[in-house]
Amino acid sequence: MGAQWKAKHKDIAANAKGRLFGKLAKDIMIAARGGADPKDNAKLRLVVEQARKVSMPKETLDRAIKKGAGLTGETVHFEQVIYEGFAPHRVPVMVEVLTDNVNRAASDMRVLFRKGQQGTPGSVSWDFDHLGLIEAEAATPGADADTAAIEAGAQDLLPADEDGVTVFLTDPTDLDLVSRALPAQGFTVLSAKLGYRPKNPIDPASLSAEQLEEVESFLAALDDNEDVQQVYAGLAG
Repeated sequence: MGAQWKAKHKDIAANAKGRLFGKLAKDIMIAARGGADPKDNAKLRLVVEQARKVSMPKETLDRAIKKGAGLTGETVHFEQVIYEGFAPHRVPVMVEVLTDNVNRAASDMRVLFRKGQQGTPGSVSWDFDHLGLIEAEAATPGADADTAAIEAGAQDLLPADEDGVTVFLTDPTDLDLVSRALPAQGFTVLSAKLGYRPKNPIDPASLSAEQLEEVESFLAALDDNEDVQQVYAGLAG
């Protein structure tokens, strides 16, 4: 969980895929404001690569790029809002929302946080670091993540997970610089974005199985919301 909460069980149901495509489409539209050609738009190129990895239909991908770049005549306006609060059992949570209807999003958050506790701005964020988060995988045999982090200018890293993905942590202002330096150190960048990492994460072992299930159900409900882009929870591991 840690930097970004991810569901333990990979739901491959059609509705889960649809939600994922919806979130990626928003990221693509935002990135495409800087140009419709991924070759000339590094931010767009990274998001497009993510979309292709999860098999987003080409038609959906192309439509999102054109819409974001203003090639369809439609006006795209999304507003980012950060919500703070607690999941059940006082687990701190940061929720990143990207919405075209702030009132709807606010209403949804009030309902979703009924099983936890919605906080005011600053009530939880003090316990999170705002960082650049770069997901990357080794592209060459023997590529060393620690050496790559030092040479590329990252602050720290999270060791590779079971899928071989290492998360490099950067100062927010160094995100682009480090992401462009990693390929020379033998790593392929999968995603690069700003996010949050808990300073004092709660050990899941301190919660009973029933309590942990309540927390994960709460986080899953947040993640299912159409306006929610990322959920960051103060859980270790």
